Amino acid sequence: MADPAATSIVIPAFNEATSIASVVGDLRSAGSWHEILVVDDGSTDETSARASAGGARVIRHPYNKGNGAAVKTGIRHATGAYVLIVDADGQHRPSDAVRLVAQLHDYDLVVGARSTESHANAVRRLGNSILNWIASYLTEQPIPDLTSGFRAARREQLVEFLHLLPNGFSTPTTTTLVFIKAGYSVRFEEVEAAQRQGTSKIRLGSDGVSFLLILLKVITIFSPLRIFLPISAAAFLLGAAYAVWTIVTQSHVTNSSVLLILLSVVIFLVGLVSEQISSLRFEGRR
Repeated sequence: MADPAATSIVIPAFNEATSIASVVGDLRSAGSWHEILVVDDGSTDETSARASAGGARVIRHPYNKGNGAAVKTGIRHATGAYVLIVDADGQHRPSDAVRLVAQLHDYDLVVGARSTESHANAVRRLGNSILNWIASYLTEQPIPDLTSGFRAARREQLVEFLHLLPNGFSTPTTTTLVFIKAGYSVRFEEVEAAQRQGTSKIRLGSDGVSFLLILLKVITIFSPLRIFLPISAAAFLLGAAYAVWTIVTQSHVTNSSVLLILLSVVIFLVGLVSEQISSLRFEGRR
């Protein structure tokens, strides 16, 4: 069983003065952690002072860089064999933190998957469900919660993919996808998330589009045919169906049908070459 004494807790925080002290205090009471790092991402309130007073080691960004940038800073400064990432808004139970870390003996990444009732509202539940479905298709693995920021992992594997992590709110999405596609063992452990303290920094519209783009980017890196093949098949079927229709109704094949079929072949070949390039990227991996 992974030991909390070998675990560094990383808490990215931006203007979380109302909750950070209680989050740090509750985590310290829950286990004998190796260290608790609070990365203050350029807060304009008393986040740093209250985190430090609560017993955390504070690393401060001179200006706001983004949640992902704060997580990356925390991972770089962490000295434990394992890293537990916790949101600073008080949503996560300290007892769940211990439970997630305990499973790192058998898994490389353990994600605190929020129950359906834990999501803030119906719109967000719907948005997360759509993202989870798309991610499950692209990875060929069931993903119950793609965007949960509550997760524990082996530090060595996190460092391996540090260059792929974005600076925004898509770090949970990226880590989940890259661990799965790289063949590491990933577990989704159901947790209950409380109502956050303060105001959420995530914007459903812009950040939702960012999450979708991250999905496509990561899968294109690791398994591009999962994207190129359906598009190629759709273009081919559309071109073939239009060709049959024009043959029946007009007794000839139109240029549009030929172009669609040729487009499908080109897309498939691009996907095939991308798949080979993706495979080459992993030949030198440890």
